[in-house]
Amino acid sequence: MPKQLRVEGSYFEDLEVGDEIISPGRTVTEADISIFAGLTGDYNPLHTNAEFAAQTRFQQRISHGLLGLGIAVGLASRSGFIEGTAEAFMGLEWKFRAPIFIGDTIHVQAKVIQTKAMPRLGGGIVVFDVELLNQRGETTQKGQWTLLMKNRQTPQDGA
Repeated sequence: MPKQLRVEGSYFEDLEVGDEIISPGRTVTEADISIFAGLTGDYNPLHTNAEFAAQTRFQQRISHGLLGLGIAVGLASRSGFIEGTAEAFMGLEWKFRAPIFIGDTIHVQAKVIQTKAMPRLGGGIVVFDVELLNQRGETTQKGQWTLLMKNRQTPQDGA
């Protein structure tokens, strides 16, 4: 049975294929959407205009897809396993599957699916299958994240 990670700063050596991470949850608010719209300049009425959104297939405003991805990264960080040990977010493949509504509580489930030692970089590459789920257990977004995680001891540590 795979171990579930919930530790501060997992190093490359700590991560094995099959390890799972479940983040805490976070409720998406109207303020989140407004702040994201202001930050990015994306004022699409599907996100920012209740009257417009009521006439769409969603019948209400939905969060920006990239806001969901940003929150997912924050939730992964809050879970602790990348805190201080993730050196680079090297890539992602990401799919937007279902809307995230104001009031939805979302969380991340991640599973290590690949590891590759990269001694010259002082760590290794770890690929995670990641799902962003709502309070009903529905997958709203999913994909793979590739991170460079540092070793417990790097060559500059002198070990």
